[in-house]
Amino acid sequence: MAEMNTAAPKGGRGPRSNKKSTRVDMTPMVDLGFLLITFFMLTTTMAKPKTMDLVMPREDGEPMSLPAKKALTVILGPDNRIAWYEGMGNDPAQPPQVHYASYANHAGIRDVIIDKKAAVMNAFHKNDLMVLIKADKRSNYKNVVDIMDEMLINKIARYAVVDITHEEEQYFR
Repeated sequence: MAEMNTAAPKGGRGPRSNKKSTRVDMTPMVDLGFLLITFFMLTTTMAKPKTMDLVMPREDGEPMSLPAKKALTVILGPDNRIAWYEGMGNDPAQPPQVHYASYANHAGIRDVIIDKKAAVMNAFHKNDLMVLIKADKRSNYKNVVDIMDEMLINKIARYAVVDITHEEEQYFR
């Protein structure tokens, strides 16, 4: 591995000074480095991808039936405003009663979701609340992220981001 050259110089008189040459063989250290790199590469855990479950529509194209008592529609508007109503709002004979809320922790959209979830739980004995999230063109991306966080905080398993109708856009005028 390492060697020292102690041979006498070739020449007549003998050595004036005894100079020794040292040479260190780096091959074992390089081998050890590659072994360590290989070991850590094979034993490390790669970052697991974080995915979100996605429920796709039915293949036959028929929309799923949803009772109005199990639905809550949340409309995200400009200037961090929220409009909401119970049901889906698709019955022209009975227009929805629109209420307004904010993102506040108390007396905000969280309390609305908690109350509606409890009402569905009492009526159907199952957590079947479906929240329809509709975003106005003037709402911002932060509002969508905030309402998705509310779905996670309140453990709402069924929610969908759907298109807003022209009538619903008028709620913020």
